Amino acid sequence: MVTRWWWVRHAPVTANNACCYGQTDFPCDCNDSAAFATLAARLPKDAVWIASPLRRTHMTAAALVAAGAHGPDPSPGPDLHIEPHLIEQNFGEWQGVKYSELQARRGDEWLRFWLAPAHETPPGGESFVTLTQRVHRAITEIGERHPGRDLVMMSHGGTIRAALSLALNLAPESALAFAIDNLSLTCIEHFPEPGGAHFWRVVAVNQPPR
Repeated sequence: MVTRWWWVRHAPVTANNACCYGQTDFPCDCNDSAAFATLAARLPKDAVWIASPLRRTHMTAAALVAAGAHGPDPSPGPDLHIEPHLIEQNFGEWQGVKYSELQARRGDEWLRFWLAPAHETPPGGESFVTLTQRVHRAITEIGERHPGRDLVMMSHGGTIRAALSLALNLAPESALAFAIDNLSLTCIEHFPEPGGAHFWRVVAVNQPPR
């Protein structure tokens, strides 16, 4: 009984002005019709659609459905399941600050992952380690609710890196090395084994929409 996780990072945010947005609820740009059509064609037909609470994931889901994906009415309607624990990392006081300013503030720490090493907590925010812990719990719970299904997951770069850390048993710091681009597709398969063991297989990572 294979459960397939089709992780889609949302479309590019329109109002970030080269700033860190984290959990700020900005809209996204869904005008790249060719990219949406290609991505929609790759998604499974009979799937459970799940999104984070942020509207950029809902807008991306709606655009994929309009482009031909077999998904729910993502207004969000009752068939687009919202999972709060899949929300992007909370960068606290860094949210809304331009990346150029953060890079100047952070110095050498910036190179550990653009903003911060995995164990560092931004002022008023959460660390990437904390993000991975809540995402791992959410993945376990979702998998138990929908065993053997295709799951289309409308989410964020940090969340998808956390999913990869679970599948590959990576330290959080190593998971930050993955590039996860807007509208990219990452596919992970989960196989339960006798005695409660679990086996994961990574099929694709950061696959571009065209």
